[in-house]
Amino acid sequence: MFEKFQSLELEKQELILNAVMKEFAEKGFKNASTNEIVTRAGISKGLLFHYFHNKKDLYLYVYDYVLNLLIHEFFDKIDWNERDIIARLRHCSRLKVDIIQRYPEMFDFSLAALQEDAPELKHELQHKNKAVLTSHQARLLEGIDPSLFRTDVDIPKALQIILWTLEGMSNREKLRAPSTIMDAAYYARILEETDTYLDLLQKSFYR
Repeated sequence: MFEKFQSLELEKQELILNAVMKEFAEKGFKNASTNEIVTRAGISKGLLFHYFHNKKDLYLYVYDYVLNLLIHEFFDKIDWNERDIIARLRHCSRLKVDIIQRYPEMFDFSLAALQEDAPELKHELQHKNKAVLTSHQARLLEGIDPSLFRTDVDIPKALQIILWTLEGMSNREKLRAPSTIMDAAYYARILEETDTYLDLLQKSFYR
C-alpha cells in the first residue's frame, strides 16, 4: 500500500517522516496542516498524497513506523540472559530513558498519539496499543527464573502486580507530560522512583 513511499531514498523518507511527526505532535490530528508538513519536508502536496491516500493513512503509517522502531530498539537491547525479572525490569527502565533521549521527536509523537481523541483514529489506536501492551508484557516475562520467588507466593499474580506497578507509573507520567519539563533531572528522579518500587516488590515477593 505504501510501496511508493518506501521506494524513496532513506534520507528522503526520514525528512518526510520527521516533518509529519513534528506537525502531528505539536497540533494533534485535527489541527495538523498537511500544507505545513509539505513545507517542512520540501515536497509538493500532490506528492505527499501520491505516497499516502489521505491524512488518516499518513498518521497511521507514521504511528506504526514509530512504534515498530522504538519496540525493536528496546527489545534488541534487553539482556535475555538475565532471568531475574526485577533486575530485567530495572535494566528496561534505563533502556526506555535512553531511547526517549535519543529519539525525542518520536517520543513526542507517540506521547501525543496516546492522547489523540480524533473519532476516526481513536478506535484503531486503542486496538494497536492494547495489542502492543499485551505482547510487550508477554515478551518481558520470557525465560524468567521462578525459583527466586518465595514458595508461598502466587507467582503469576506477583508478576501481574509488578507489571501493574510499572504500568501505573508510566500512565501517571503520561498524564503529567504536558506540564512537565523532561530534562536530565526528571529522568534521574523517575529512575530513582522506579528502583524504590522494584526494591519494595523484591522484598515482598522474593526469598
